Order: sequence, then C-alpha cells, then structure tokens
Amino acid sequence: MVIKTIAINAFKEVMRDKILYNLLIFTLIVIVASVLLGQLTIGEDQRVIKDVGLASMSLFGVLIATFIGTNLVHKEIRKKTIYTIISKPIYRYEFVLGKYCGLLLTMFINLAIMSVVLFGVLIFNKLSLLYPMSDPEPVGYAMLLRAIALIFMELMLVTSIAILFSIISTPSLSVFFTLSTYVIGHLALDIKNMGAASQSSLIKNLCSLCYYVLPNLDNFNIRYEMARGLYVSSKFMFYAAIYGVLYMAVILLISILAMEKKEFI
Repeated sequence: MVIKTIAINAFKEVMRDKILYNLLIFTLIVIVASVLLGQLTIGEDQRVIKDVGLASMSLFGVLIATFIGTNLVHKEIRKKTIYTIISKPIYRYEFVLGKYCGLLLTMFINLAIMSVVLFGVLIFNKLSLLYPMSDPEPVGYAMLLRAIALIFMELMLVTSIAILFSIISTPSLSVFFTLSTYVIGHLALDIKNMGAASQSSLIKNLCSLCYYVLPNLDNFNIRYEMARGLYVSSKFMFYAAIYGVLYMAVILLISILAMEKKEFI
C-alpha cells in the first residue's frame, strides 16, 4: 500500500515535468516524419517506418528514463522533503520501489502513446492511395508488438539503472553513467569480440568483465529481424524477459542497499 502511494505521487510528479512532454512530442514527430523518409526508398517504406519508429521509441524512451529517473531521489534531497519521508513509518525499500514503479508507469504510458502513433502511421501508409507502390508485404503487427515489448523490457532495465545512480551520485554524473551504460550495453558483443582478438590478457579480462557485468541490451533489440521480416521465436522472447527481470532485480536490490546505507545530513 505504501509502495502504491509513493508510486502514484512519483507518477504525478513526473507528469508535471516539461522535459517529458518535449521528448514525447519530438518522438511522435520523428515517427510521423518517417513516412516521408520511407518514400525515398523503393518498396521499402513500411520497413523504414518500422525501423525508424522502433529506434526513436527506444532512444527517446531511454532519454526520458535517464533525465527524469536520475533526478527523482536527488530532487527529494534538494527540496528537503526526504527528511519528512524518512521520518514517517516508511521503509527505505518502499521508497525506492515506489519511485521506480511510478517512473515505470510513466514509461509504459508514453510507450503506449508512441505505439499507437506508430501503428496509425503504418496503417495510414498502407492504405494511402497517394503511394500505390507501397510495400506489398504484410505489416506484421504481431512481430511489431514483440519488438515493442522488448523495448519496454529494455526501458525497465535502464530505469532501474537510472534510479541506482540517482541514489549514489549527483544528477549530472548519473546522467553520464546511465547513458554510458546504455551505449556500452549495445556494444557488449563488440567489446567481447575485441577482447577475444586482443593479445593482451589485461584487455581480454577487462572486456570479459564488461561483457558479463554490464547489461547486454542487444537482447532486447530485434530491429534487424524486423527490417528483414525474420521470425523471432517465443523462446527468444522468454529468455530475454528472464534476463531482463533478473538483471533489473539485482540492480534494484543494490539500489535498496545503497539507500539503506545513505545518510541524509
């Protein structure tokens, strides 16, 4: 009940943040503009729209999670409201989970809005008589939903990382660390291959450490398969979800432990 109350308050707080609407509007503009970009190709417009749409949903979703998530806890400290919260019969783990769930609810609603716009753009482009040479292949709504579900799983993980850094660091450093983790997470396989090709044992060990410790966010990226009409199995979705949930749980546990040890002076 306490977690729910904190989550609702966090959701209302985030919804008043102007940066949220700026990023959301910009994302919607990019998705709609992808129609024009798709017309520059020959018979590939649907694939271009899906690829650009999914990429913008992932990128701007991460930006929302980063810039808002890294400021959630620090804002309470800056405004001194954290003292009022911790003086009440509220466990610190409830505070962390409440903030996380509130931001996650915001991410879900924003992703739902982006998804509706993306589906609308695809359907409009498919039915439009202005471009009779439109891609004759089916849009593949089921596969598109799977791609969006994986994006949400990725955002869940990135949000937990943003919450962690918001507890242990300053907002500016938290933004840097979160975005760095996101970029490295999408280069995990390249880092592993680079280490394997290196002659230095130190570089090999460092690359292996990065690969196994940092999140492998490519597990949630199936835009390559979407663009080429490849099928993504339910087994892949299941293992990606398990990986995301376990990693997210570990990050939240570390966040709770850090919050328990944090002293507010």
